[in-house]
Amino acid sequence: MSELVSYRFADGIAHLSLDNGKVNALSPDMIAAINAALDQAEQDCAVVVLSGKPGIFSGGYDLKVMTSGPDAAKALVASGSTLSRRMLSHPFPIVAVCTGHAIAKGAFLLLSSDYRIGVEGPFKIALNETAIGMTMHHAGIELARARLTPAAFGRAVINAEMFDPADAVLAGFLDKVVPAEELEAAAMAKAKELAALNMTAFRQTKVKSRKAYLELLDQCIELDRQHDLS
Repeated sequence: MSELVSYRFADGIAHLSLDNGKVNALSPDMIAAINAALDQAEQDCAVVVLSGKPGIFSGGYDLKVMTSGPDAAKALVASGSTLSRRMLSHPFPIVAVCTGHAIAKGAFLLLSSDYRIGVEGPFKIALNETAIGMTMHHAGIELARARLTPAAFGRAVINAEMFDPADAVLAGFLDKVVPAEELEAAAMAKAKELAALNMTAFRQTKVKSRKAYLELLDQCIELDRQHDLS
């Protein structure tokens, strides 16, 4: 598929693996590559398994882009939020495999997936925007509000609290955590389980149940285009 996102399709499952440097930074090119891979998965009518590299799912947006100027930052955040919106309405299930740390947009990708499996270990999952001087964008707030528990929402969004994998399950970032040696098998088992669903019913129910949420995200994305993030 690309050097940034590898694509492997077999038995109705599309495996998308992110590989963009040490922290799997989400650059404009990386987001474009994910979108291209999702296009292919849709053509293949495939359940998607989205994974990172050992030790890192994604460290978030490319900081070189984010610090290059307000317009570049807003454009990258808008493209990332649009990707999340696409994932939340994607016609086939998306299983996120959190292979390690998931920070900022990396954690938002978890919040945008239909099922999230994490790996045990000394890893952190967090929305660290306020810790690095960024006011949380509107779309990010709503992505977190929809998936995190009420108790964890303020801790994650406002306090930028770091969660270990077990606590990330309780907070709502993840659905399940397994030992590293069981991660691939667990992801495949869940993907096969989801693949057995009636995909017409899945697609229609997914969009129907999230109709108001998706409309809210559309409004937030447009609002975020108008305001700087500092």
